[in-house]
Amino acid sequence: MQLRITGPQKVEGEVVISGAKNAASKMMVASLLTEEPVILHNFPRIEEITIVRELCEQLGSTVTVDGHSLRLHTPELCRDDALGLSRGNRISVLALPPLLHRVGRAVLPIVGGDRIGPRPVNYHLDALRAMGARIEEGQSAFIAEAPNGLQGTRISLPYPSVGATENILLAGVLAKGRTVIENAATEPEIIDLIMMLQSMGAIIELGTSRVIAIDGVERLRGTVHEVLPDRMEAASYACMALATGGRILCRNARQEHMITFLNAVRRLGADYEVVEDGIVFFAPEGPGTLRGIDLETDTHPGFMTDWQQPFTLLLTQCQGTSVVHETVYEDRFGYTKELVKLGANVTIFDKCLGELPCRFRGKRHPHSAIIQGPTPLRAVPEILDIFDIRAGITLVIAALCAQGTTVLKGLEHLDRGYENLLGKLEGLGIKAERIE
Repeated sequence: MQLRITGPQKVEGEVVISGAKNAASKMMVASLLTEEPVILHNFPRIEEITIVRELCEQLGSTVTVDGHSLRLHTPELCRDDALGLSRGNRISVLALPPLLHRVGRAVLPIVGGDRIGPRPVNYHLDALRAMGARIEEGQSAFIAEAPNGLQGTRISLPYPSVGATENILLAGVLAKGRTVIENAATEPEIIDLIMMLQSMGAIIELGTSRVIAIDGVERLRGTVHEVLPDRMEAASYACMALATGGRILCRNARQEHMITFLNAVRRLGADYEVVEDGIVFFAPEGPGTLRGIDLETDTHPGFMTDWQQPFTLLLTQCQGTSVVHETVYEDRFGYTKELVKLGANVTIFDKCLGELPCRFRGKRHPHSAIIQGPTPLRAVPEILDIFDIRAGITLVIAALCAQGTTVLKGLEHLDRGYENLLGKLEGLGIKAERIE
């Protein structure tokens, strides 16, 4: 299946932002911690959720969907492994704590995610080992046991990893004693997960300087929780409108989750307006008047790495020189090769072109970019390859800016992260079609 878009097309109108992928999928795993039903509202209908649903069902969950509400009920875990998954993603490692708590043993597949560089889970495993788990890493699976249960302890993360913080939260809520996470990630999706766990009966304190303390409880109950809006989706549509010279209302987008992104938008010379039901993005003087800026990704509350790709495409349509320094993932500029084919002027460097402390300094990873703009984009005869979720939406935006017809392959990545993309584009007046 491929996606065909003929440009240029201007994006104008309004779009309803779905529930956050990076929160909803983790909440599904968190539901495995209780034998009572968990209901999640504002749930995104995306392929990633289908993958996590299969994981939960293999372990014993009954999952029912009603519109954008999802009900999960796991009165007992019927097995201690999920090796029969038809597809997988890295979220499966988060099922280690629920299985260890309720069964005492876990066998889970080792799988990857997007092609944006390695994302090792050593922080996850080291933390669980510190809490008393015995874990072996085979060629295709993690084998873990905790016959005496998990014990609370103090864990200092070398880097504020989102996934590792989530894993320790799931482990700590039912562990014996107190668990303290130092250098924890504090993204909005993690705060939303904490709120859900609190409503299930967990005791979790947010301290200063990235410290989270968890007092283990004996059991968790079911809950009803509404998933926060997806700030990555909101930023994607904002970049789409600004790059094409349009104006868009991202309904449900929340200012408090996008402060750093909003500042970057204004620094470009574009603007936004916070309204009662969302945020409106626009370029007062048109796209040709936007100016390049220097940008560095960082952990929250910095400029998030998932905003980087569509924003880099936006910078190709801005006047002057822009610099982007990626400090979260060491190999997230692979998509720029496709942008260059369309006419973008993007050069990648293995040096740190920024001021933030960077763990990739001196390691020769291609993690900085210089963009010269504005550059007119033109379609090319060859089919362009989508190889991760955010690169996919970036190429969609590029196709909307480009003169001529662009064909994209790898739509499964877009389906994993964007609910009803074609329907939402159609609502914005965009003509795009899937082709065999």
